[in-house]
Amino acid sequence: MMIITGATGQLGRGVVDRLLARVPADRIGVSVRDVPRAGDLARRGVRVRRGDFADPASLAYAFEGASRVLVVSGPADAGPHRTAIEAAKAAGAGRILYTSHMGANPASPFLPMPSHAETEHDLREIGVPFTALRNGFYATTALNFVSQALETGRLVAPEDGPVSWTAHADLAEAAAIALTEDGRLDGVTPPLTGPESLDLADVAAIASELTGREITRVTVPDGEWVAGMVSRGMPEQQARFLLGMFEASRRGEFAEAGPALGDLLGRKPAALRDVLANR
Repeated sequence: MMIITGATGQLGRGVVDRLLARVPADRIGVSVRDVPRAGDLARRGVRVRRGDFADPASLAYAFEGASRVLVVSGPADAGPHRTAIEAAKAAGAGRILYTSHMGANPASPFLPMPSHAETEHDLREIGVPFTALRNGFYATTALNFVSQALETGRLVAPEDGPVSWTAHADLAEAAAIALTEDGRLDGVTPPLTGPESLDLADVAAIASELTGREITRVTVPDGEWVAGMVSRGMPEQQARFLLGMFEASRRGEFAEAGPALGDLLGRKPAALRDVLANR
């Protein structure tokens, strides 16, 4: 049985949907913290069990009978992911898959990236075949910027760098392929990214063209941006956490737009323009 964690989230649910098109429902199980939210999956024949990374005993139950486990990454903390990986091994999984990130790097200023790097290390040490899917940066983040900018006509953010924005749907399909097709992906994958790298000025220009409303990219100093977010009610710790994303993008950590995802899918991945047009 293939077990997917986080199946009530956007990526996890997308993976399950694509698995259901490939294999019988009775070969799919999900581990979720909120079982009622996965009621529709249960009605489609998927095994639904409660599993929480903070509760190893619940994972033993959720992962029972697993042949493969996909650990969908959560908080910027390697500890819960390590717990899930150890539980997958204890359940007898023959392969453990993990949704890592193209920017996984112990020295990154964006906190999720050192966490991903640490989890990749844990996978190498666990003694079970593994796949670390180095996913591109989710295009939904760009959508959030555009949604806010449409209210004011200004996309205000610190200095940034190019990002290879990648659609959830394409990454969900890639994970389903990795779960069901032996030999396609082993170990740490190349970056699985969208087809082009765009900075926020590019994002604003595309959004302007698609919506017919002029959106101006406004760059503000880091400290001014943090102060502005705090003045609007965001905790300072959260604002500084998000600032790390811009700092990492300025260093080029999310810039690579490689061919691996397209090669895996057998088609060109969705461009950010497509994602914005269908928002």
